[in-house]
Amino acid sequence: MSPVAKVSEFHREGNDWFCKTGLSSDINVVVDDVKFHLHKFPLVSKCGKLARMYEDSRITDKESLWTTVLEEFPGGADNFLIVARFCYGARVDFSSKNIVSIHCAAEYLEMTNEYGEDNLISQVQTFLHKHVLCNWKDCILALQSCNPVLKSTEKLQTIPKLMNAVSTMVCTDPSLFGWPMMMYGTLQSPGGSILWNGIHTGARMRSSGSDWWYEDISYLSVDLFKKLIKMMETKGIRAESLAGAMMYYARKYLPGLGRWQSGTSDSSKSRRRVVSFSLAKASSPSSMSLVDQIALFETILSLLPEKRGRSFCKFLLGLLRVAYILGVDGNCVKKLEKRIGMQLDLATLENLLILNYSDSETLYNVDCVERIILHFVSSLSSSQLPEFSPPSLDPVTSPSSVPLRKVAKLVDNYMAEVASDVNLKPDKMRSLAAALPESSRPLYDGLYRAFDIYFKEHPWLSDRDKEQLCNIMDYQRLSIDACAHASHNDRLPLRVVLQVLFFEQMHLRTALAGGVNVANTETAHAVMIPGGRTGQEIVQRDGWVTVVRQNQVLKVDMQKMRSRVGELEEEFQSIKQEMKKRVSKSSSAMNSPRLVKLGCKFLLPRASDAKNDTVHSTPRSVTADHTLPRSSRDSKHRKSFSFFG
Repeated sequence: MSPVAKVSEFHREGNDWFCKTGLSSDINVVVDDVKFHLHKFPLVSKCGKLARMYEDSRITDKESLWTTVLEEFPGGADNFLIVARFCYGARVDFSSKNIVSIHCAAEYLEMTNEYGEDNLISQVQTFLHKHVLCNWKDCILALQSCNPVLKSTEKLQTIPKLMNAVSTMVCTDPSLFGWPMMMYGTLQSPGGSILWNGIHTGARMRSSGSDWWYEDISYLSVDLFKKLIKMMETKGIRAESLAGAMMYYARKYLPGLGRWQSGTSDSSKSRRRVVSFSLAKASSPSSMSLVDQIALFETILSLLPEKRGRSFCKFLLGLLRVAYILGVDGNCVKKLEKRIGMQLDLATLENLLILNYSDSETLYNVDCVERIILHFVSSLSSSQLPEFSPPSLDPVTSPSSVPLRKVAKLVDNYMAEVASDVNLKPDKMRSLAAALPESSRPLYDGLYRAFDIYFKEHPWLSDRDKEQLCNIMDYQRLSIDACAHASHNDRLPLRVVLQVLFFEQMHLRTALAGGVNVANTETAHAVMIPGGRTGQEIVQRDGWVTVVRQNQVLKVDMQKMRSRVGELEEEFQSIKQEMKKRVSKSSSAMNSPRLVKLGCKFLLPRASDAKNDTVHSTPRSVTADHTLPRSSRDSKHRKSFSFFG
């Protein structure tokens, strides 16, 4: 009787496996240092590779023991044991978790129908088509099981078939495949209640969101995930859905990314992300090495579509933080900065505040933001990126002039936020302010606010540094309120204050001229209208009268300040010349011998001494006078409000 008919079981002794048949083994197969003591008839009759190896060995003694080593066998010794049981006629329990590895082993051993009817490859393909490819859960489990045999599956069509099935189900209504589909999501009934022991409540299927499949495919390896995304692209799946899957995958495995991406409306999702980040060491993301995380980062960056959207821009800024934490290659960082710059008008201040993870003295990475701004400016001359289809990633359409103004406002707010950093140099503030063209700011109030905060937090700055920063501003584009605040700001240099006052007067004069013309026109028109609207005209007229009076007061104050500054300059020059004359005379008098009388105990005071006293006392009064313009100006405008708090 053949060994196949007598087989009862396999048993292991150390690193050796034996088959109880009552016959001694005549073939030894070594797989990963594990030796299988088997019989050549059941193996050679089923495995084409073993049959060919046996024939090529040219054994002269047919009774001698033949030993072979199978290098790089798919699935290792455990998988070969399943194949050996099949060769001996034992029943093999196929499942979605072992079907891929068994298929690889069968292909390795060439177990086709030429070496036996209904051989292992045929049974594997039958099970795959009947039980796996038509079920979402089994497809995902089968793909997950591919990691140990990923190299062996490259020549097979198993993985493409599984990915094609998954892509097809993503494009189709989930209700057609039965419920529940998700393997790792919350197990709930369609009515929302928790299933008890998996029993269906009988409620109707509720509509599923487009992101129902994100969680399941996030358990695939990076290589399989990349292949699956490319397969879905060929199937025509929308770019925003693919981007959402990649964003979900990256947040799960890249450190800290989920903490910065908390913009979902679902509070439970936000709490789950926070918990997953706090327990990172206990989950799979933290088990990835630094090299694997960098490889994942580069893979995600290469897969992301060339699109623009608010949530997508927020995600890119989060990736940029992760890039600086992981120390990603500089070329990847440059590509990411360029992509962010092309949609900077969709960014927010919170996401733009990127901490400095290097050895730099500044708290925030200002250099990175400056490069992003420059990329944005350079992208204005080229065509914009296409936007995502609504409503997944919050697309926004706007005229070409609006993005530039949005970015200008964003940059002004960013500068106001980083201005409190004591280590931030004036050159950085100046380069940030000058990165945008002048046409980007219809008003310079935001930039003035940023400079005012910077001057407040850096009181040691010289007037020259302050003037260099203030020269970037266009004083004609300051609002009336900003001019009023700047004219009373002690932190600004005097020259800047005078310029602000000059342009403020021009604003008031222009407004007054326009108001008089409007008032004359409306007065002539009010004669033809019943008296019900004359009260409103009177109120407008009284308002312009008030503006005129304020203008006159400011005009007088400005003239006084100019005259006083001129007087102080003249007085200072005269004092300076007088001091030079007196010093030269006193030096010549000290060298004269006739003014010194030996034996005299006291020297009479001279007229020149009295004059010197007068000269020395004069600068004190001048110093006091120098403080008059600022103090008098403060006292006159003590009641003025603060424009920026």
